[in-house]
Amino acid sequence: MRLIALQHDILWARPEENRKRLEKQLAAHPNADLYVLCEMWPTGFATAPEKVAEEATDSPSLRWMQQMAHQCNAAITGSIATRQNGRFYNRFYFVKPDGSVEYYDKRHLFTYGGEDLRFTRGERRVVVEWRGVRFLLEVCYDLRFPVWSRNRKDYDAILYVGNWPTPRIEAWNVLLRARAIENQCYVVGVNRVGSDPNCHYCGCSAIIDPYGRSLAACESDQEASMEANLDMESLDAFRRKFPVLDDADSPL
Repeated sequence: MRLIALQHDILWARPEENRKRLEKQLAAHPNADLYVLCEMWPTGFATAPEKVAEEATDSPSLRWMQQMAHQCNAAITGSIATRQNGRFYNRFYFVKPDGSVEYYDKRHLFTYGGEDLRFTRGERRVVVEWRGVRFLLEVCYDLRFPVWSRNRKDYDAILYVGNWPTPRIEAWNVLLRARAIENQCYVVGVNRVGSDPNCHYCGCSAIIDPYGRSLAACESDQEASMEANLDMESLDAFRRKFPVLDDADSPL
């Protein structure tokens, strides 16, 4: 599978402009199977979502993802501040070329930044299969909680989309590798660059293999793309040769 991740800036609370900017970036990187955008890509990380959240039943940004997935003949992922039945969710959409949509609502809300005061946490663990690869969907702060992401032999790769601030970027770097090693899987961590009213973001997006090695990475503090081939034959061979997951603790 050919995966392309976009480390991009976000114009604060300007979804239409962000969609136009990303459309150009997608067009510059054709022929992928999967494109990964970052957390709350239309607006930036908004902990007061009342003015920026999009209705689940009428989301311009979700419609755009469906349109782009169809045009690119590829899946497109990224999270959007979403309103449903009067509640707000940090919703990670996985959109396929036929227009079908699967989603994961962020479970670990970032209480330090007040995300828990407006958003409702998700309760479902979500794995999506796409072109022979099974993806676990996770959002930013979820990266710090290994029990929630423990591999039950039900996925091959984890997608982490983030707005992870520069002062804590070393934790991001280390934890991406830890999740790949302990779960014997690929890990794709896509972080934004630029600034919002509260934080600066330096990116450091990376694709990590099951050994904890970097397959691809973006330079810090600049918009960039990265790509990698997720090789299922190599992953399966590694798991057969060194069956770490057979000795894992049972889920609590």
